[in-house]
Amino acid sequence: MCRHSGVASSAQTVPSDREVLPTNVKPTHYDLTLEPKFDGFTFDGEETIDFDVKEDTDFITLNTLEIKIHEATINGTKITDISYDDAKQRVTFKSPNELKAGSEAKLYLKFTGELNDKMAGFYRSSYTEDGKTKYLATTQMEPTDCRRAFPSYDEPAAKAKFTIHLIADKELVCLSNMDVKETMDVSDSKKKVSFNTTPLMSTYLVAFVVGDLKYVEDLSFRVPIRVYATPGSEHLGKYAADIGAKTLKFFESKFDIPYPLPKCDMVAIHDFSAGAMENFGLITYRTVDLLIDTANTNVHTKTRVTEVVMHELAHQWFGNLVTMDFWDGLWLNEGFATWMSWFACDSLYPEWKVWESYVSDSLQQALSLDSLRASHPIEVPVKRADEINQIFDAISYSKGSSLLKMISKWLGEDDFIKGVSNYLKKHKWGNTKTSDLWESLSEVSGKDVVKVMDIWTKNIGYPVVQVEELGSGKLKVTQNRFLATGDVKPEEDKTLYPVFLSLKTSEGIDDSLVLDSRSTTIELPTSDDFYKINANQFGIYRTAYLTERWSKLGRAGVDGKLSVEDRTGLVADAGSLASSGFISTVALLNLVKSWSGESNHVVWDEILTRIAALKAALMFESEELNNGLKALTLDLISNKLEAIGWEFSDDDSYDDQQLKSLLFGSAAASDHKEVVAFAKDAFAKFVAGDKKAVNPNIRAAIFNTVARTGDSETYDQLYKIYTNPESIEEKLDALRSLGRFSDPEILNKVAGLLLQTDIIKPQDIYIPMQGMRTHKTGVEKLWDWLLVNWDAIYKLLPPGLSMLGSVVIISTSGFTKPEQKKAVEEFFGTKDTKGYDQGLAQSLDIISSKISWSSRDSDVIAKWLSENGYDTKSKL
Repeated sequence: MCRHSGVASSAQTVPSDREVLPTNVKPTHYDLTLEPKFDGFTFDGEETIDFDVKEDTDFITLNTLEIKIHEATINGTKITDISYDDAKQRVTFKSPNELKAGSEAKLYLKFTGELNDKMAGFYRSSYTEDGKTKYLATTQMEPTDCRRAFPSYDEPAAKAKFTIHLIADKELVCLSNMDVKETMDVSDSKKKVSFNTTPLMSTYLVAFVVGDLKYVEDLSFRVPIRVYATPGSEHLGKYAADIGAKTLKFFESKFDIPYPLPKCDMVAIHDFSAGAMENFGLITYRTVDLLIDTANTNVHTKTRVTEVVMHELAHQWFGNLVTMDFWDGLWLNEGFATWMSWFACDSLYPEWKVWESYVSDSLQQALSLDSLRASHPIEVPVKRADEINQIFDAISYSKGSSLLKMISKWLGEDDFIKGVSNYLKKHKWGNTKTSDLWESLSEVSGKDVVKVMDIWTKNIGYPVVQVEELGSGKLKVTQNRFLATGDVKPEEDKTLYPVFLSLKTSEGIDDSLVLDSRSTTIELPTSDDFYKINANQFGIYRTAYLTERWSKLGRAGVDGKLSVEDRTGLVADAGSLASSGFISTVALLNLVKSWSGESNHVVWDEILTRIAALKAALMFESEELNNGLKALTLDLISNKLEAIGWEFSDDDSYDDQQLKSLLFGSAAASDHKEVVAFAKDAFAKFVAGDKKAVNPNIRAAIFNTVARTGDSETYDQLYKIYTNPESIEEKLDALRSLGRFSDPEILNKVAGLLLQTDIIKPQDIYIPMQGMRTHKTGVEKLWDWLLVNWDAIYKLLPPGLSMLGSVVIISTSGFTKPEQKKAVEEFFGTKDTKGYDQGLAQSLDIISSKISWSSRDSDVIAKWLSENGYDTKSKL
């Protein structure tokens, strides 16, 4: 997401407590017919599954969930003995006759399922057209929801072929993984669309869509690429279709393997729990991640759509053609697709310089989550279906991709891509585990990738490398486990990572140095006083320097000795180390103050992110202290903001747009008088009908600003924009801004909308919550809302799906005080946390980190602000 005679490529011992189906039979082919019925939100199904019988047996067990089976036969003989195990989501069919090893068996089933509104399995998505609510039927099978659509061997290693037929009203479009074989009338109003049989594939990649859809097409690639949407929006798919054609051509060349299917469809879905899903040949997307008006979009959305499309297309090879053996190898899918999307984006759009952004984006997401005690290894054991959704997180995606980036640097990009290509060719149509990739990379590079990478994938966390200066040009570097809470226990600090030190000096970069012991001594090759560990920030670790070295590195940044990646990484390291207590927050503040002349938007993004993290930790401290941080922010950005302004033109480069929007938003949030006045004036013109008054690049900041300072009239105006938008981007910007109001009564109104699914779709519930989490009143309101509405939240977002954990994190992680943490622990101490326990534990870790930071350094920060002339006594 945003995820031959096929057997696992090498033997793998399945843990005895892993919940998997029996191996007495193996599915080889599904012939499936489904008919969605929108009047009662059900679907009728028939399927015949062909099995190879592996051992003498008299039963077949399948996964199933919320499906009613009406009829079953094995090899034409009726089955009367059918038993269900609801806890394990299974059904077992007892055969009247014994099935002999080496034979084949046909299981026929007739059933009915629910066309649910949970965005899982075979489900319904709603939208409004001409004032009427309309529906389409679509699928989301990953990770374990194919069983909601039809009884199946719902495990990634149980690859089979699928022949799919859909029955629907004649005017509706029917889509599936493959191209259409034939269409037949079954009545005056109904048709049956039969699709060609798929290659071998896993159940989680099966997909079908039925609805009123239109498309745009790009024929510049070898196979047709179509983007489908509900009528009136299809033209907004042109950009994605163009990106798709370029990307498929690029991947074919890099992997040296043709795209394996006869077509590639991409579909915009109005209700979608993730960003996108890589179903083989029929990729589904949240509308905002596929459809854009390039003339009226902002630079962030354009970049996001580009990367999401590239991510899902990378999956067509890595994940679909070659698939992990089980879900503990999820990172193989998601980490690689994430890395490959950045790689493709850099190759096709070099002017975007996306690898610079990578350091402040994917790498920091990975390091942030993995600094929590409640993180997990990249390769994480999972046993039950309800555990799997919890690992679709920044470890599988961002740490996984950061590890691959580190490997590509170590091996060299050419050897890395060649090793990946060999891996795909060797295992195509089959299943693999992580070591299979390492072995292919080892064969190409001649390096022991297996030994090195096993340490990184099978252990939780990462190190902080502490640097001591011994004099005479010698450095002592020592690695220890890093935790955001700063309270590492001896038993948590036993793993020694192979750390690529990548020493940068005035002589260049030495990539040969590896710290694979607790500590070692290295010698600088020059007599001058410049060095930096982790050149260009390829390594997955933090670097802690002595106080005076931070100051020297700050000057080196000003003097042009550090790359964008270096500067970004230094700010990120300083911020993280300050929050955990490894260094004083003064070192962070001195560093960012010395870089107020910075001109790169990525470095600015990291600077402002780290100040925002400090503000979040001090949110419940004094108003004076928070005003001082606003004054600091304004002082840092004022010269650059004055130089570039916030007017946009067609001549602005990608970097110009990024920097202008970033500084404008920061200035607005810090009460810059001219910026706030501009925002209010532009908004007034906008609601009066001048849609050009608000540039898309700063629309979110303008909406947030007028909400933060606004009244009930402003609320009504933003709510009207949300309910009658001109674009999906405008709609979501308005929705997010609703959480920014500071008036408690208005926030009560916003909280009251969160569970009204006719107003806010469940997929979007987190968006206004994100706005609320940015300020003290909002954080408190979120918690009150969770307490009062927990049962309704739990029902709307059941723990088997991924969104409940996200809602728990957003509703609790804004706290910064011990008594607040205790309240969270006491509330959930009486709840069944199965399915979201990891998210809850991570949130408690985040709160603990902020408690430590604010209690340890709030006085130090206040003193520094005062000494540096930032007014902490009065409102700005």
